[in-house]
Amino acid sequence: MTGKYITGAKSAHQLTDVWNDYPEILQNKRIQLAQPKIEDFIGGMFAPGEFYYYTIDFYDSTISGVHRNILKIHDLKNTPTHLKEIIDLIHPADLEFVIEAERMSIEKMYEIGWEHQTELKSSYCFRMITGKDNYEMFHHQAIHTHRDNDGRLVQAINIHSNVQHLIHENPYTVLVSGFGSRNDFHQMFYKKKGKPDADFSLTKREIQILTSLSEGFSAKEIADKVNLSYHTVTTHRKNIFSKMNCNKVSEMVKKAIEAGLI
Repeated sequence: MTGKYITGAKSAHQLTDVWNDYPEILQNKRIQLAQPKIEDFIGGMFAPGEFYYYTIDFYDSTISGVHRNILKIHDLKNTPTHLKEIIDLIHPADLEFVIEAERMSIEKMYEIGWEHQTELKSSYCFRMITGKDNYEMFHHQAIHTHRDNDGRLVQAINIHSNVQHLIHENPYTVLVSGFGSRNDFHQMFYKKKGKPDADFSLTKREIQILTSLSEGFSAKEIADKVNLSYHTVTTHRKNIFSKMNCNKVSEMVKKAIEAGLI
């Protein structure tokens, strides 16, 4: 991938240099777009705690459609309007990981096939400030919502969930997973630092069921979604609980985040 992509961002931020390396797949021209309907994408999002979301315009890194929870969660007086304001909330010690996680996600999607990007999401964790000198762990997800006529990314929705009540140590794991008609699952480790101790040896189908359970779907809803019988889904759920040595979904979610599975 060669060429120089220059964003229109008025305020430079740490991800600009990453995006500038991918001129074939990221848009750098202004395109007027309507605000995406969050309900069209919320089914592919995982939110185990207090969360907020916002929409990114990749041309100039402006953000819009910001959920009001951001003010309370981060103790802010004003709603951010630029991605740099979000990045400035991240713990300085986690920025190197965030930059590399962004690059890892883009390259994995490029490897899978950039034409599938609107049915692929990336996720990873990092610490963000929630008050004066108080940093807590957040789970980040990015879902691509709009491409231009040449297939380059124009817009995305990010969702941040506070998972401090579930984990305190960053698993340093980057996931690229499919939703909609895709069932991709790619788990990547940051400089081998993120390799979790726990290996639950889940099958690809079990990971799919685990993800849906984490998103709040019932066994019946999952059965309808993945075209399996209710009995088959409950059997998978039982096997997941057995392999992960847990008895309820909340415990499963905690262990899955620690192992970098969601």
